[in-house]
Parts: sequence; structure tokens; C-alpha cells
Amino acid sequence: MVTKVEKTYRSCRLNRKGAAVVEFAVVSPVFFQLVFGMIEYGRMVMVQQLLTNAAREGARVGVLDNSTASDVTTAVNSYLTAAKITTATITCNPTNPSSATYGQPVTVTVSVPFSQVSWLPSPMFLGGTSLTAQAAMRRETVQ
Repeated sequence: MVTKVEKTYRSCRLNRKGAAVVEFAVVSPVFFQLVFGMIEYGRMVMVQQLLTNAAREGARVGVLDNSTASDVTTAVNSYLTAAKITTATITCNPTNPSSATYGQPVTVTVSVPFSQVSWLPSPMFLGGTSLTAQAAMRRETVQ
């Protein structure tokens, strides 16, 4: 025997056929923004760490005797090329690292626009930012 409550419950259940579609339509934009935001910020952290390591590698080369700015650039580019980053801007201070005297810092700066390294076709949150890393080491030379 079917009671009045069961009839009401069945009729309410039959009228909810499109509810899941409507709920998904409301929730999906927020969900996809969160997913793409996590992808974008994760890539940003990864590239920032790569730039920091590349600047450190360049500074290691720059503090050695008879090193040139092209040696520093080659060291940084070889590190970044392994990570598929080819559009970085590299600066070395002093311009000729071998001109620095004993104990003076050699600073290598590496920067890249995030739009050049993003995995998304058009970065939503970090599109206009430029990622920069800097490393400084003291010059090693015979006194």
C-alpha cells in the first residue's frame, strides 16, 4: 500500500531531473577557475625556481678566473634550455666578470615574461608579470 508521503516523495523526485545540470552550470565556472589557477601558480613557482637555479649556475661560472659574460650566458642558457625555457634575459654585473677584484660580488640576473613560459594559452592571473631571479657570489681569484 502506497502512502500519501511516498506519493509526494516520488513526485518531487521526478521533478528534479534537470537539477544536476543546473547545479553544475552554477558551480563549474568557479571550479574551473580554481583548477586553472592552481595550474598557473604551480607553473609560476616551478619557473621561478628554475630561474633561481640558472642564475646561481651563471654566478658560479662568473666568479672563476678568466670568465667572460658569454661564459655566464652560456651556462645560464644551457640550464634553461634543458627546462625548455629559451626567452630569458640574462644580465651580469660587472659586465666583464673577470674585471672584478678578489671578494667583489658577481651578480647574475635572469628574467622571463610569464606569458612566454605559461602552460595555458593565455594566462588568466599572471599574464603581465615578469619572473626575475638574482644570484650573487664573491669573486674567486689569486690575490
